[in-house]
Amino acid sequence: MKLILVLALIFSANAFAGDESSEIDTTDIKRFFEPLPESIIDEEKNAALIKLGKTLYLDPRLSVNDKIACNSCHQLDNYGVDSEPTSPGHDNKRGGRNSPTTMNAALHIAQFWDGRASDVEEQALGPILNPIEMGMPNKGAVVAKLKAIDEYQTLFAEAFPDQQFPFNYNNIGVAIGAFERTLLTPSRFDDYLKGDEEALTEEELKGLNKFISAGCVTCHNGVVIGGNSYKKIGLVEPYETDDLGRYEVTQIEGDKKVFKVPGLRNIAKTGPYFHDGSVGTLDDAIRLMAKHQLGKDADAEFVEEVKAFLGSLTGKK
Repeated sequence: MKLILVLALIFSANAFAGDESSEIDTTDIKRFFEPLPESIIDEEKNAALIKLGKTLYLDPRLSVNDKIACNSCHQLDNYGVDSEPTSPGHDNKRGGRNSPTTMNAALHIAQFWDGRASDVEEQALGPILNPIEMGMPNKGAVVAKLKAIDEYQTLFAEAFPDQQFPFNYNNIGVAIGAFERTLLTPSRFDDYLKGDEEALTEEELKGLNKFISAGCVTCHNGVVIGGNSYKKIGLVEPYETDDLGRYEVTQIEGDKKVFKVPGLRNIAKTGPYFHDGSVGTLDDAIRLMAKHQLGKDADAEFVEEVKAFLGSLTGKK
């Protein structure tokens, strides 16, 4: 991380002035980013567990009124989001934060905007009991509900063949997490990182150069282009929000308005943006991040070229 910060600072001077002289070679790029792995779970070995997880992910019966599934807010056919600022729960009440994508989420440092869940297995269990989201009253009620469904009798037994009593609340998270670990979305940018110099257009390459030169890469780096650190929103110029972010988890004063840095894979498809979903367009998100995190005014050329680069992070259909 220190190397990334140093390199970003070296290149930052000319980024917003339209100076194209500080070209960044592929060696530098590979210091900032790495391609998605081929897989992070043995899908053949865990086929039964993944099948159970996908079934649970899509099943609205995990909610108190049989209407809200994981997929309601994290839609598999919409890059893992619902395109809403915040998501409606079982009685149409909304929480205060935007539903982040489940695509590539298993590669993040932690889950939720405030990092309160350590992994996707733990995260999957939270919304089920959340009174605003899926609204189930307790763990026992969830297990009893699933146990009464014949399909799950078979699926749980196949997914956990070595367990005498496979029906337990923790196993629901284990299964959904296993499925979410299959949700990787390689893009043309991965092809570029692997050596295909024709994978990106000239405009996308200019945007990549500016993304690095401006210092965006200080926070948005690694395999998910983010998702691996926490940062205060309004790091340079204050950003107005009543959400105290990670402070609500840690009670550490320095964590006020600190959030997990979002990963940028599929970012062109996963708006609206920021923790509260208050930013409707990617253009505005780029401008606001430049202003509040870097203390810079981004001109139209900068926005267009960075947006072009970010488009190359959209996963292949």
